[in-house]
Amino acid sequence: MDFGITSVVGITVIAYLVGMGWKAADTLNDKYIPVVCGVIGAVLGVIAMMTMPDFPAKDVINAVAIGIVSGLASTGANQLGKQLF
Repeated sequence: MDFGITSVVGITVIAYLVGMGWKAADTLNDKYIPVVCGVIGAVLGVIAMMTMPDFPAKDVINAVAIGIVSGLASTGANQLGKQLF
């Protein structure tokens, strides 16, 4: 049984890279990084639903929810790495 986990991980990685780019731009406030990652994840979730046949959502609401969670997971993964090391 395939849950489309690769597409969800792909959203997480892309959102992480966008967050890192946001942080690299010193003129932008870092407190908005989780919001940006969540919004990017939501947009990518809808795009993935429309283009990937194995994406775990079949409607827009679930695709947005999966995308937001994936985008915010990238922020959580970053913080987990910082806290452990």
